Amino acid sequence: MSALNIKKGSSKHSAYDLRDPNAEAIERHTLAVTVDNEAGVLARVIGLFSGRGYNIDSLTVAEVDHTGHLSRITIVTTGTPAVIDQIKAQLGRIVPVHEVHDLTVEGPSVERELAMFKVAGDGDKRIEALRLAEIFRANVVDSTLSSFVFEITGTPEKIDAFADLMRPLGLIEVARTGVAALSRGSV
Repeated sequence: MSALNIKKGSSKHSAYDLRDPNAEAIERHTLAVTVDNEAGVLARVIGLFSGRGYNIDSLTVAEVDHTGHLSRITIVTTGTPAVIDQIKAQLGRIVPVHEVHDLTVEGPSVERELAMFKVAGDGDKRIEALRLAEIFRANVVDSTLSSFVFEITGTPEKIDAFADLMRPLGLIEVARTGVAALSRGSV
């Protein structure tokens, strides 16, 4: 029996395309939000998303200005252009928020993610895991007689590809930081 060729938005349980042809496309956006580094700010930002049913694909937070007590929240989310505009507007109205930048529309940006992978195996699987790690420029940060811990930095797609290749070789555990992003250029 041949595989079904199912279009995106339809269901394998139906013979009909259930997508509205007039609906706006779902887009992925990376938002950089500068906020005061004080208790409760992250909860308010996350509350905005959860209260309205918006999804967060990735979230990173760190203090970026110690003297000014400012933190940067990088959020990767998906939605229609109208939903993304609504998210940006609502984020801008939260009192401790200083700036909201949509890196996806403001021009080219650089996105990176750090991940650690614990891979167990012996013999040929162990050798293959080391060979693939070298190809992906992953570092071995811990090694025992039965496992490795690899550290890899790159785009989320690179991290996903490395995970897919490590799975059959004995992938036990994955820890990911989430996306960190900056706009390119001098501005």
